[in-house]
Parts: sequence; C-alpha cells; structure tokens
Amino acid sequence: MEKIKWILNQMPKNEDKNLAVMALDNVNQARKFHRSFPQYSVTPLAKLDGMAGQLGLGGLFVKDESYRFGLNAFKVLGGSFAMAKYIAKEMGKDVSEMTYDYLTSKKFRDDFGQATFFTATDGNHGRGVAWAANKLGQKAVVHMPKGSTQTRFDNIAKEGASVTIEELNYDDCVRLAAKEAAETPHGVIVQDTAWDGYEEIPSWIMQGYGSMAGEAAEQLREVEVNRPTHVFVQAGVGSLAGGVVGYFANLYPNNPPKFIVMEAGAADCLYKGAEAGDGEPRIVGGDLQTIMAGLACGEPNTIGWDILRNHVSAFISCPDWVSAKGMRMLAAPVKGDPSVISGESGAVGMGVISSIMTDDTYKELREALELDNSSQVLMFSTEGDTDPDKYKKIVWGGEYPTV
Repeated sequence: MEKIKWILNQMPKNEDKNLAVMALDNVNQARKFHRSFPQYSVTPLAKLDGMAGQLGLGGLFVKDESYRFGLNAFKVLGGSFAMAKYIAKEMGKDVSEMTYDYLTSKKFRDDFGQATFFTATDGNHGRGVAWAANKLGQKAVVHMPKGSTQTRFDNIAKEGASVTIEELNYDDCVRLAAKEAAETPHGVIVQDTAWDGYEEIPSWIMQGYGSMAGEAAEQLREVEVNRPTHVFVQAGVGSLAGGVVGYFANLYPNNPPKFIVMEAGAADCLYKGAEAGDGEPRIVGGDLQTIMAGLACGEPNTIGWDILRNHVSAFISCPDWVSAKGMRMLAAPVKGDPSVISGESGAVGMGVISSIMTDDTYKELREALELDNSSQVLMFSTEGDTDPDKYKKIVWGGEYPTV
C-alpha cells in the first residue's frame, strides 16, 4: 500500500503581509453577510469522544459542512461573499449594505443590472457560485475539468448556470474562464485561486471561508475547548487552508494551534513547495486524477501559499486510500459518536489523523507534532456525499481498501 508522504515546514519566513487578509474584522464582515441569508444556519461540530479515546487523543472535533445552505459543501461561503464584495465595490457601497434582502430586490436589479460570473470548478465551488448568482438574479458560466461527474454537472445546471465539461484539467479550466470573463461585457471571474494581478476576489473568497472557521471556534468554546491544539485542513489550491490557518493565527496570535495541511498525492503542489524548502510555490501538471476531486488542483493560490509557508507545521501528501478510510471511519464511528457523511475531499483529515495515531510508520511525525492524549484536534469535513454513487462504492462497497 502506498505510504502517506510528509514533511515538516523548514521554509524561511517572510514579512507575512497576507495574514492581514484573514483579519478578524474581515471575517466578521463575511459572517454578518452570510447571516443575512434566510438559508443560513450554523453547521454542526461533531464531537467524536469515542474516536478520540481509541486514537489516543484528548478530543476530536469535525466541522460538518454537508449541511451548508442545503448545498452539501462549504464552498458557497466564499463565492457568495466575493460576489457581494465585488458588487459593493462596483456600486461604490460598503459590503454591509449588501444584505440578502437588498441583493434579491427589484431595487438592486434596477441599481446594478446584471453581471456574468465565470468560474472553473470540480463541482462544489461552481455549484455555490451558480446558486448565489441564481438567488441574486445574476448570470453564471461554469467550466468543469475532464472526468467531472454527471451528478455534479446536474447540480450546477439546475441552478440556472451555463455549464460545460471541458477536455482540460482544472488549472486550464481556470484560464479558460478568465479569458471568457475578460471578453464579456460586465463579466467577472470568481475563482478561489490567486495569481499575480488577480488577488482581490480570491482574498474575499478566503474571507468567506472564514465564516466556517469562526463558527468552529465558537462551537469549541461552547464545549469548553478554549483553543484547539491542532488544526488539520485539506488543500487544493490552498484557499480554504490559507483561510482557516489565517483565521486561527489571527485569533490566537500569541499561542496558535499547530497547523497541518493535507493534499491529494496526485496534486500535491503545496507539499512539493515545502519539500523544495525555498519558500517559492511549485506547480504540479498533468491530469491530476484522484478521488479527491475538490483537491485536484496543481497550481497554488499565491495568497494562501504565503500564509501557509509562514504558519504551517507539516505538509502531507495523501494517496486515495487515506480519504476512503476517513470516509468509512466517519460514516461508521465508535459507538456513541455521531456519524458524519463525508465525501472524498472532506474525509482525508480523518484518514490522516487515524494513520498518524495508530501506525508507527508515522511515529516520527506524531512525535514532531506532539499529538497525544492532551491534544484537542479540529478537522473540517468540507463536503457530504456530493457524488452519491462514488460515496456508496467507497463506504458500502469497500473501494480503495486499506489492508
């Protein structure tokens, strides 16, 4: 069985200027915006006491994003807030005026008109952008990479977006969406990856993701965990990871948790950057084939990368079996613990944590991270069964076994 690869972060730190993107005031703006939606509710934080005991941890908490806005994934938090910030800027208004009631009103359509929001997606981000555009009376154009499933395509199409599956990988779909947006009147690309000259909208998307991290911090306090000792977060381009790490680094500036970032082995650009060790990002090309479709991104978000290189303790590159193992463990947990329906990109943290704690192949990593029976560990299940057929094959059918 292919091993998990890991590396401790030895990269030189820089001035850390992008940490300010995730300042608490910015995240609070996003949370206020999301709370204005009638569909908003705080997603559950599953407390897995039995699992923690079996693994030798003090506590294990899983933020369950399968309940987010009825969309089965967290991504809508970023796309919707970025759209609100973009509209506010275009209108010369503050985002605090961009409430759901205003954005869905006739007055807003009269004041603003209609923009076309372009994006590339494996499914969840595009569905979130399409859903928000639909609710706000805007247009959406979504391009999906080759290998995207019909279920994810249909979920986007039913929100009224124009959707295509291209014979391109994810990163090339991003380039296509950017080109079309530039050629379209009132067109704008809403992408959760940043590159030189395209940084404002990705930073707003990351702030939107901060809503999820802010909820989790409050939920931990409610169960008398004043701060997690370890935060495990998965990464595609690194926007979610940068958002979560940036938020908690700002929340606990003097005593931050240890941050561990996990990627699909087929698209481990952040791991390769850490391995190179010079602080510069690295790119992974090719088809990026992995069951973790939401993590199949080979080119890092430059803002996210900058935050991660300064604050992450370890970078981990995961074969597909790690995610499959995590999906099964969350679906059928220790007696007394709640079950979490977690998809391929959502469950990788569970697979990683269990492997580190129970397999002495990773003893050196366990000791380096100081993971033990006093650790309070937070992870994010970022999607539910967004591909129900694949979910059943893995969880019920035993695809990608671990022995």
